[in-house]
Amino acid sequence: MVAGGGASVIYADTICDMGGASELANYGEYSGAPSETQTYEYAKTLLSLMTSSSKHPDGKVLIIGGGIANFTNVAATFKGIVKALREYQQLLKDHQVKIYVRRAGPNYQEGLRVMREVGQTLGLPLEVFGPETHMTAIVGMALGKEQRVQRVTVPTASHHHTHTTANFLLPDSHDTPQNAPAKNLGSPLSSRKQSMEEGAAKASSTSSLFTNKTQAIVWGMQNRAVQGMLDFDHVCSRKTPSVVAMTYPLIGDHKQKFYWGHKEILVPIYKQMADAMNKHPEASVLVNFASLRSAYDSTMEALQFPQIKCIAIIAEGIPENKTREILRAAHEKGVSIIGPATVGGIKPGCLKIGNTGGMMDNILASKLYRPGSVAYVSRSGGMSNELNNIISHNTDGVFEGVAIGGDRYPGSTFMDHVLRYEAEPDVKIIIVLGEVGGREEYDICEGIRSGRITKRMVCWCIGTCASMFTSDVQFGHAGASANAENETAAAKNKALKLAGAAVPDSFNDLGDVIRDIYTELVGKGDIVEKPEVTPPTVPMDFNWARELGLIRKPASFMTSICDERGQELLYAGIPITDIFKDDLGIGGVLGLLWFQRRLPAYATKFIEMILMVTADHGPAVSGAHNTIVCARAGKDLVSSLTSGLLTIGDRFGGALDDAAKQFSEALDTGMIPMEFVNSMRKKGQLIMGIGHRVKSINNPDKRVQILKEYVKDSFPATPLLDYALEVEKITTSKKPNLILNVDGFVAVSMVDFLRNSGLFTREEATELIENGVLNGLFVLGRSMGFIGHYLDQRRLKQGLYRHPWDDISYVMPEQNM
Repeated sequence: MVAGGGASVIYADTICDMGGASELANYGEYSGAPSETQTYEYAKTLLSLMTSSSKHPDGKVLIIGGGIANFTNVAATFKGIVKALREYQQLLKDHQVKIYVRRAGPNYQEGLRVMREVGQTLGLPLEVFGPETHMTAIVGMALGKEQRVQRVTVPTASHHHTHTTANFLLPDSHDTPQNAPAKNLGSPLSSRKQSMEEGAAKASSTSSLFTNKTQAIVWGMQNRAVQGMLDFDHVCSRKTPSVVAMTYPLIGDHKQKFYWGHKEILVPIYKQMADAMNKHPEASVLVNFASLRSAYDSTMEALQFPQIKCIAIIAEGIPENKTREILRAAHEKGVSIIGPATVGGIKPGCLKIGNTGGMMDNILASKLYRPGSVAYVSRSGGMSNELNNIISHNTDGVFEGVAIGGDRYPGSTFMDHVLRYEAEPDVKIIIVLGEVGGREEYDICEGIRSGRITKRMVCWCIGTCASMFTSDVQFGHAGASANAENETAAAKNKALKLAGAAVPDSFNDLGDVIRDIYTELVGKGDIVEKPEVTPPTVPMDFNWARELGLIRKPASFMTSICDERGQELLYAGIPITDIFKDDLGIGGVLGLLWFQRRLPAYATKFIEMILMVTADHGPAVSGAHNTIVCARAGKDLVSSLTSGLLTIGDRFGGALDDAAKQFSEALDTGMIPMEFVNSMRKKGQLIMGIGHRVKSINNPDKRVQILKEYVKDSFPATPLLDYALEVEKITTSKKPNLILNVDGFVAVSMVDFLRNSGLFTREEATELIENGVLNGLFVLGRSMGFIGHYLDQRRLKQGLYRHPWDDISYVMPEQNM
């Protein structure tokens, strides 16, 4: 279960290289920041296949691997996998499944912590590793070929021990002081900073794509990527931001706030690309985040501006004929294209494209804030970040790295970048990570033989496992498929080795080969190690720090009924899909949002019946009247509805809460119905919920009859309703219209439900009533009627209402003549 197109191939390669081809059960990958639901479904599918087949006498192995993610939140994607592991816990035990995890990238620390915890909780044999361990080292452990190993790091001047936590660089008291000479080097620490500035100046006179003064325009509202580029600029000690503008046709001209170190800056955003180009003539790079549907048009438009020298196209899936048109136009204009289907590239000390290099903790850990001696070119964007990690652990770091993209027709080739690196004096080692499919690697072979390439080359083509499959395999990238024998990874690795490149036996050995060559060049004096410079600190964004659990802050609001943040809306913890699947209805949703309970069917139906019988009571009542008057005055729906709702109170519709309190108190204190009636008369108070202007004992309210019949048949107990009906006998004996009305009936019936359903304690039931939940039922039901009156008046096109003067009694005060 591997994340990333390139990484998935490499894991399959390593398994086959270690003799596990016959035991490899599947090939697949997930990438592109999948949601929790997506990873859950993917993991569930794999675990189902793993546990539905026959058991193996030696047990089974599950590898959850991946490179160092550039922008995927590792902890978020692991949630789906953890959910599937919990679901398949017993089956995994039955099949004796051992699990090995290796992952890194944004929030990987939390992701690995959760994985360790689930292994302990579920009692599963689960080993967890991060970026300190070579990506494929877990394969050897899983197959029993290697013991548990940690990465061996070459000791260089640049590898002082640096603690990093997310975006913070934390000082280490044991590190060499910044102003003191480094041990055994005899040169001041400022030499590396000086070399950075000299390197940038030198690059401007060569074929370098980027310098520390390069300016870029970003197409698309990719605020996170832009902030990442600006943070990289700051940690590289750039004097000015690399992103000078953004352009997006679906939004008007304005300015967007970003952080530049500790302070805030404004980056202009233009609706028209031409405006961005004209106002920023020094910008030479376009980072194009347009989707596959608009990437072609936006790139072709950018090619019309001579100032643009390099375009990075992030989108994948652009039609191949459109890609070829882009490449032809770019070639004619001398513009370098990185992509399509790329994460971009990075030049330490100068510029990073979009999300390349991942979060700040990875940039610091991989020493990407200053140039090293090793340059690389890769097809895979995810593996480019893994190369950053491998190179930083085995050499003095990266000089430049580019991911040309995994599509069949990349905008630039391996050879384009290798020749640029050949021309860079500070590049001493060049690494090429090729793959199965295509013939570009043979150009490198020819370049080595002809002498065009003289620097030390380390090459590896992924996809060696393809020969182990009985049918053609389309790997994660569109171009990763061999159409001839010489396009296989094995054939290209062999040719590169014969040409003179250093080719490891497998990807698992890539770091060792790089380290050996680096150590040799240092010994010869071809590489002079420079002391390390502590980079400027970059403050961590508040939201990210909180997600990592590094800080806490009292929330301004609290809610316990609804959560819209995840992949699915939750009502009181119940997913919206379950609400529809179980047909909870309006009553069920109200139960979740108002009572935080999943109510029984009889209760949800009763609530819906309440809403039905309280929906309207004609245009003459005060609330409907007010709504009609407002509607006829030309007011909008919300204003008209509000005017009607404001009339609800003790005299109109607001008697439910008080009725519930009065009847409950009388019953709870042991008063018999006659005592209750007499006590209310002595107090001079009305019994709320008793009485009706029209209905009487001889002309009963059909609404009450319907509700009474349902409650008596469905409720487990109705002590308060029975008490109220006894009160009604007394009051109607005095006056026929002093019946238990709808308000009173709903009030006492709801109290019976709250107290006798077994879902609430007596205290909880009392609190709900005191909080106004019963009046809420009337408000909700009557709102439907008020809205109906508003729509009715608009439909009838009724004009402004003016009350007739003959229906008004004008009583003027008498005047003394």
